[in-house]
Amino acid sequence: MRNREKFRKWMPVFGVLFIGFVFGTGWVVMSLWNAILPVVLGIKLISYWQAMGILVLSRILFGRIGFGGMHRRPGFGNRAFRDRFLHATEEEKQQMKEEWEKRCR
Repeated sequence: MRNREKFRKWMPVFGVLFIGFVFGTGWVVMSLWNAILPVVLGIKLISYWQAMGILVLSRILFGRIGFGGMHRRPGFGNRAFRDRFLHATEEEKQQMKEEWEKRCR
């Protein structure tokens, strides 16, 4: 119960930090774009809201933005695969390794 009270106490701070992170990321994108791309590629400067639009578009097209770890593929990196590999015989492990080598070529 005590942990919940601590979390509730800090929740507004985390909310403000999250909002600051989102708006700060937009400012970083705008600044980098305006500092690099017009000089290198000769394109126009963008506004803050255009930078935010680029962030949203990149999220739609490419998925996750920011911190949060790697996306996990089904069958790899999850507990079921790891347990199956750890409890397999040496022959089964070798077969799994050969199959992954064949798939990754």
